[in-house]
Amino acid sequence: MTTKPTPSLDLMEFVETKILPRYAEFDKAHNLEHVMRVIRRSLELAARTGADVDMVYTIAAYHDLGMEGPRAVHHLTGGKILAGDARLRRWFTPEQITVMKEAVEDHRASASHAPRSMYGKIVAEADRDIVPEQVFRRAVQYGLDNYPELDKEQQWQRFREHMDQKYSTHGYIRLWIPGSPNEEKLKELRQVIADEKALRQAFETYFNEQND
Repeated sequence: MTTKPTPSLDLMEFVETKILPRYAEFDKAHNLEHVMRVIRRSLELAARTGADVDMVYTIAAYHDLGMEGPRAVHHLTGGKILAGDARLRRWFTPEQITVMKEAVEDHRASASHAPRSMYGKIVAEADRDIVPEQVFRRAVQYGLDNYPELDKEQQWQRFREHMDQKYSTHGYIRLWIPGSPNEEKLKELRQVIADEKALRQAFETYFNEQND
């Protein structure tokens, strides 16, 4: 069993006090709980790939900070935020910061190109979060947070279209690290998506959960 590596303590203290609290301002699909999952999964993948732990940890921590601006370009905004944070020069060289900036830019699931480095592949893979229950819950949360004017049936239509466009067999999602736990989870997710009745039941479960 591979031991999960640990980032530098002073870097962790900086991130936990200065960076992670910013996620409290984001919607439920991109909140602190989400970024902590991405950090955990990124560190697990770092152990498998031999990537620099401090770099992986920092990329994961910064990956969604671009949600402070328009969501459509949050990956680009996040890269700029990371590259412009002079405090990171305490731990990283300019070359490392460039790689980390590109990794944040490349993490988005709908990106038209493969991540430019292993670091981009790690955060992209970790961000996929392909546990069916989490995928369904986040999709419902995002719809309710960002489209509150939609009624239940309209939320269902948005939810179904999102699942088809992103996660189905012809969806745009791509996995970048062969043999990752996401492969099996994506198969499970696609089985539900292919079954309209099962997909509707999943929507009902998490929609009702958010409205209790």
